[in-house]
Amino acid sequence: MAKKPRIGVTGTAKFWSPGWWCAALALRLAGATPERISVRHSASGQPLDGLLIGGGDDISPEHYQGDIDKPVKSDPARDELEIRWIKTALDNDIPLMGICRGAQLINVVLGGTLHPDIRSLRQHTYNRPGLLPTKQVKITAESKLADIFNKVHLRVNSLHHQAIKSTGKGLRVVGRDLDEITQAVESDQHKIIAVQWHPEYLIYLPSQFSLFRWLVKNTR
Repeated sequence: MAKKPRIGVTGTAKFWSPGWWCAALALRLAGATPERISVRHSASGQPLDGLLIGGGDDISPEHYQGDIDKPVKSDPARDELEIRWIKTALDNDIPLMGICRGAQLINVVLGGTLHPDIRSLRQHTYNRPGLLPTKQVKITAESKLADIFNKVHLRVNSLHHQAIKSTGKGLRVVGRDLDEITQAVESDQHKIIAVQWHPEYLIYLPSQFSLFRWLVKNTR
Protein backbone atom coordinates (compact mmCIF):
# COMPACT_ATOMS: atom_id res chain seq x y z
CA MET A 1 0.00 0.00 0.00
CA ALA A 2 1.34 3.42 -0.93
CA LYS A 3 2.33 5.65 1.96
CA LYS A 4 -0.12 8.46 2.62
CA PRO A 5 1.28 11.96 2.30
CA ARG A 6 1.81 13.72 5.60
CA ILE A 7 0.27 17.21 5.82
CA GLY A 8 1.15 19.63 8.62
CA VAL A 9 -1.80 21.68 9.88
CA THR A 10 -1.09 24.79 11.94
CA GLY A 11 -3.64 26.56 14.10
CA THR A 12 -4.71 27.49 17.58
CA ALA A 13 -3.23 25.62 20.53
CA LYS A 14 -6.62 25.14 22.20
CA PHE A 15 -7.71 21.52 22.64
CA TRP A 16 -11.20 22.21 21.32
CA SER A 17 -10.37 23.56 17.89
CA PRO A 18 -13.15 22.97 15.33
CA GLY A 19 -10.88 24.23 12.56
CA TRP A 20 -8.28 21.55 13.30
CA TRP A 21 -10.77 18.71 13.62
CA CYS A 22 -12.60 19.65 10.42
CA ALA A 23 -9.40 20.20 8.42
CA ALA A 24 -8.00 16.90 9.70
CA LEU A 25 -11.17 15.09 8.60
CA ALA A 26 -11.03 16.72 5.16
CA LEU A 27 -7.40 15.70 4.69
CA ARG A 28 -8.05 12.13 5.81
CA LEU A 29 -10.95 11.88 3.38
CA ALA A 30 -8.63 13.22 0.66
CA GLY A 31 -6.11 10.47 1.40
CA ALA A 32 -3.55 12.18 3.66
CA THR A 33 -2.32 11.89 7.23
CA PRO A 34 -2.74 15.22 9.06
CA GLU A 35 -0.26 16.32 11.73
CA ARG A 36 -1.27 19.04 14.15
CA ILE A 37 1.28 21.81 14.74
CA SER A 38 0.84 24.66 17.20
CA VAL A 39 2.69 26.35 20.04
CA ARG A 40 1.49 23.45 22.23
CA HIS A 41 1.69 20.70 19.63
CA SER A 42 5.29 20.13 18.58
CA ALA A 43 6.01 18.75 15.14
CA SER A 44 6.85 15.04 15.13
CA GLY A 45 10.01 15.52 13.11
CA GLN A 46 8.72 13.32 10.31
CA PRO A 47 9.07 14.88 6.86
CA LEU A 48 6.01 16.84 5.74
CA ASP A 49 4.70 16.54 2.19
CA GLY A 50 2.39 19.54 2.43
CA LEU A 51 1.39 22.33 4.77
CA LEU A 52 -1.94 23.93 5.67
CA ILE A 53 -1.89 27.24 7.58
CA GLY A 54 -5.20 27.52 9.40
CA GLY A 55 -7.45 30.36 10.55
CA GLY A 56 -7.54 32.17 13.87
CA ASP A 57 -6.61 35.43 15.58
CA ASP A 58 -5.37 38.61 13.92
CA ILE A 59 -1.81 38.89 12.64
CA SER A 60 0.33 41.29 14.66
CA PRO A 61 0.66 44.54 12.67
CA GLU A 62 4.45 44.75 13.00
CA HIS A 63 4.70 41.92 10.47
CA TYR A 64 3.13 43.98 7.67
CA GLN A 65 4.04 47.57 8.56
CA GLY A 66 0.61 48.10 10.11
CA ASP A 67 -0.42 50.42 12.91
CA ILE A 68 1.16 48.92 16.04
CA ASP A 69 -0.99 51.16 18.25
CA LYS A 70 -4.23 49.75 16.85
CA PRO A 71 -5.84 47.21 19.20
CA VAL A 72 -5.86 43.69 17.75
CA LYS A 73 -6.51 40.21 19.08
CA SER A 74 -3.14 38.73 18.22
CA ASP A 75 -1.05 35.67 19.09
CA PRO A 76 2.65 36.61 18.71
CA ALA A 77 3.96 33.13 19.50
CA ARG A 78 1.73 31.60 16.84
CA ASP A 79 2.77 34.31 14.35
CA GLU A 80 6.43 33.39 14.78
CA LEU A 81 5.77 29.66 14.61
CA GLU A 82 3.75 29.85 11.42
CA ILE A 83 6.10 32.32 9.75
CA ARG A 84 8.94 29.82 10.24
CA TRP A 85 6.85 27.00 8.77
CA ILE A 86 5.75 29.07 5.78
CA LYS A 87 9.36 29.97 5.01
CA THR A 88 10.33 26.30 5.33
CA ALA A 89 7.60 25.31 2.87
CA LEU A 90 8.67 27.99 0.41
CA ASP A 91 12.35 27.08 0.67
CA ASN A 92 11.60 23.40 0.08
CA ASP A 93 8.86 23.78 -2.54
CA ILE A 94 6.32 22.09 -0.28
CA PRO A 95 2.67 22.59 -1.38
CA LEU A 96 1.09 25.27 0.76
CA MET A 97 -2.55 26.06 1.45
CA GLY A 98 -3.80 28.99 3.50
CA ILE A 99 -7.19 29.42 5.17
CA CYS A 100 -8.38 32.89 6.30
CA ARG A 101 -5.63 34.07 8.67
CA GLY A 102 -3.37 31.54 6.93
CA ALA A 103 -3.94 33.20 3.57
CA GLN A 104 -3.14 36.57 5.09
CA LEU A 105 0.04 35.32 6.76
CA ILE A 106 1.36 33.65 3.61
CA ASN A 107 0.81 36.97 1.86
CA VAL A 108 2.64 38.86 4.62
CA VAL A 109 5.62 36.48 4.55
CA LEU A 110 5.91 37.16 0.81
CA GLY A 111 5.97 40.91 1.45
CA GLY A 112 2.30 41.79 1.10
CA THR A 113 0.16 44.00 3.33
CA LEU A 114 -3.23 43.72 5.01
CA HIS A 115 -6.34 45.74 5.67
CA PRO A 116 -6.41 45.64 9.50
CA ASP A 117 -10.22 45.96 9.51
CA ILE A 118 -12.43 45.77 6.42
CA ARG A 119 -15.76 46.48 8.10
CA SER A 120 -15.79 50.11 6.98
CA LEU A 121 -15.11 48.99 3.40
CA ARG A 122 -18.20 46.81 3.19
CA GLN A 123 -20.98 48.04 0.94
CA HIS A 124 -22.43 44.95 -0.75
CA THR A 125 -21.51 42.13 1.64
CA TYR A 126 -22.83 41.58 5.16
CA ASN A 127 -20.31 41.91 7.98
CA ARG A 128 -22.09 39.29 10.06
CA PRO A 129 -19.80 36.25 10.51
CA GLY A 130 -21.17 32.82 9.74
CA LEU A 131 -20.26 29.25 8.81
CA LEU A 132 -22.86 28.89 6.08
CA PRO A 133 -22.03 29.72 2.44
CA THR A 134 -23.82 33.06 2.14
CA LYS A 135 -21.12 35.30 0.61
CA GLN A 136 -20.59 35.56 -3.14
CA VAL A 137 -17.11 35.22 -4.63
CA LYS A 138 -16.04 35.57 -8.26
CA ILE A 139 -13.05 33.47 -9.34
CA THR A 140 -10.77 34.49 -12.22
CA ALA A 141 -11.51 32.22 -15.16
CA GLU A 142 -7.87 31.68 -16.15
CA SER A 143 -6.66 30.43 -12.79
CA LYS A 144 -5.76 27.26 -10.95
CA LEU A 145 -8.69 27.82 -8.62
CA ALA A 146 -11.16 27.95 -11.50
CA ASP A 147 -9.83 24.57 -12.64
CA ILE A 148 -9.98 23.19 -9.10
CA PHE A 149 -13.56 24.34 -8.55
CA ASN A 150 -14.68 23.84 -12.14
CA LYS A 151 -16.70 27.05 -11.70
CA VAL A 152 -16.10 30.78 -11.31
CA HIS A 153 -19.05 31.78 -9.11
CA LEU A 154 -19.03 30.54 -5.52
CA ARG A 155 -20.96 30.89 -2.31
CA VAL A 156 -18.64 30.78 0.69
CA ASN A 157 -18.70 31.45 4.42
CA SER A 158 -17.06 34.42 6.11
CA LEU A 159 -15.41 34.78 9.53
CA HIS A 160 -12.85 37.52 8.93
CA HIS A 161 -12.40 41.24 9.48
CA GLN A 162 -8.83 41.49 8.15
CA ALA A 163 -7.97 40.89 4.51
CA ILE A 164 -5.19 41.09 1.96
CA LYS A 165 -4.49 44.63 0.76
CA SER A 166 -1.43 44.38 -1.50
CA THR A 167 -0.19 41.00 -2.68
CA GLY A 168 3.18 39.56 -1.83
CA LYS A 169 5.86 38.53 -4.29
CA GLY A 170 4.66 35.95 -6.78
CA LEU A 171 1.03 36.01 -5.64
CA ARG A 172 -1.90 37.10 -7.76
CA VAL A 173 -5.48 37.76 -6.78
CA VAL A 174 -7.84 35.19 -8.31
CA GLY A 175 -10.95 35.67 -6.16
CA ARG A 176 -12.88 38.75 -5.04
CA ASP A 177 -16.18 39.36 -3.27
CA LEU A 178 -18.86 41.87 -4.22
CA ASP A 179 -16.86 44.65 -2.55
CA GLU A 180 -13.77 43.73 -4.59
CA ILE A 181 -12.01 42.60 -1.42
CA THR A 182 -9.48 39.83 -2.06
CA GLN A 183 -10.84 36.38 -1.29
CA ALA A 184 -8.28 34.10 -2.96
CA VAL A 185 -4.69 34.21 -4.17
CA GLU A 186 -2.41 31.74 -5.90
CA SER A 187 1.15 31.58 -7.20
CA ASP A 188 2.75 30.54 -10.46
CA GLN A 189 6.17 30.36 -8.76
CA HIS A 190 5.17 28.11 -5.86
CA LYS A 191 2.50 25.52 -5.13
CA ILE A 192 0.28 27.94 -3.21
CA ILE A 193 -3.48 28.22 -2.93
CA ALA A 194 -4.87 30.53 -0.26
CA VAL A 195 -8.48 31.49 0.42
CA GLN A 196 -10.08 33.98 2.78
CA TRP A 197 -13.01 31.76 3.73
CA HIS A 198 -13.14 28.48 5.68
CA PRO A 199 -13.48 25.46 3.35
CA GLU A 200 -12.90 23.05 6.24
CA TYR A 201 -16.47 23.81 7.35
CA LEU A 202 -17.84 23.30 3.83
CA ILE A 203 -16.43 19.92 2.81
CA TYR A 204 -19.97 18.71 2.09
CA LEU A 205 -19.68 20.88 -1.03
CA PRO A 206 -17.60 19.12 -3.73
CA SER A 207 -16.04 22.38 -4.87
CA GLN A 208 -14.74 23.13 -1.36
CA PHE A 209 -13.53 19.59 -0.69
CA SER A 210 -11.56 19.85 -3.94
CA LEU A 211 -9.20 22.32 -2.25
CA PHE A 212 -8.00 19.61 0.11
CA ARG A 213 -7.73 17.16 -2.76
CA TRP A 214 -5.53 19.70 -4.58
CA LEU A 215 -3.18 19.92 -1.59
CA VAL A 216 -2.88 16.16 -1.29
CA LYS A 217 -2.48 15.68 -5.05
CA ASN A 218 0.39 18.17 -5.21
CA THR A 219 2.48 16.56 -2.47
CA ARG A 220 5.78 15.07 -3.45
